[in-house]
Amino acid sequence: MRIKSITRTRLLAVAAGLAAVAGLAAPTAASADSGFSAARLAAAGASVQRADVAGTAWYTDPASGTLVVTADSTVTASDLARIRSEAGADAGALRIERTPGKLRKLISGGDAIYTSGWRCSLGFDVRSGSTYYVLTAGHCTDGAGTWWTNSSHTTTVGSTVGSSFPTNDYGLIKYASNSPVPPGTVGSQDITSAANATVGMSVTRRGSTTGTHGGSVTGLNATVNYGGGDIVYGMIRTNVCAEPGDSGGPLYSGTRAIGLTSGGSGDCTSGGTTFFQPVVEALNAYGVSVY
Repeated sequence: MRIKSITRTRLLAVAAGLAAVAGLAAPTAASADSGFSAARLAAAGASVQRADVAGTAWYTDPASGTLVVTADSTVTASDLARIRSEAGADAGALRIERTPGKLRKLISGGDAIYTSGWRCSLGFDVRSGSTYYVLTAGHCTDGAGTWWTNSSHTTTVGSTVGSSFPTNDYGLIKYASNSPVPPGTVGSQDITSAANATVGMSVTRRGSTTGTHGGSVTGLNATVNYGGGDIVYGMIRTNVCAEPGDSGGPLYSGTRAIGLTSGGSGDCTSGGTTFFQPVVEALNAYGVSVY
């Protein structure tokens, strides 16, 4: 349950942030009740990626049959025109939403964990047999070695043994000692299983910067372009707020682990849109489980 507060130039440039979703623009073409075919929506998504505009995220909304494109405050009118131009005949499938602030990775759930250059949040304690690990965000573990529980680096958590970012956003830290056994909880909430998110699911996020906040899942399989080549796929979209330092922290629903905080825009004063790495994918990738 910890998130990352990073000082590296590349991460600062694409810092994970959370921002409140503001005014929604009307669909650029087809109405919500007409919808577009899966093939056209897939083509529209591919064209948005080709346009390569940092500060955008997109996912397919099955209810309206459109591709929802979220654009932060750094995205200009000409950027949006480029996206529509790239989409060509499929531009009508795009529904543009504006969000204030800047999409960024939330580097600075959980408790704070520190590496030599930044702070993140611990996501979930996991295990494989009798060996215990921390599951957190890949942009936290990317380039990181040893982790500590405090900023003075006197108490060791363990060392990074796996990291996947960009494309995915998950990483694995092996505990330096299995004694005492890590608790396997998020704060006081026991976590006993993992599940995939569903639209409308009530979820809670915990992080080392902002503590505990709740909301709901608003979209699935989102693609997020943080800029600088840092694009992640298959993300969970939510209306839960977060801030820098909350990166890597846990998203959960009751006793079920759902995701790991990746990034977004906004803050916990005005609200925000936050994206999460699905936890089931990360657990399967490393062959570990919550407990």
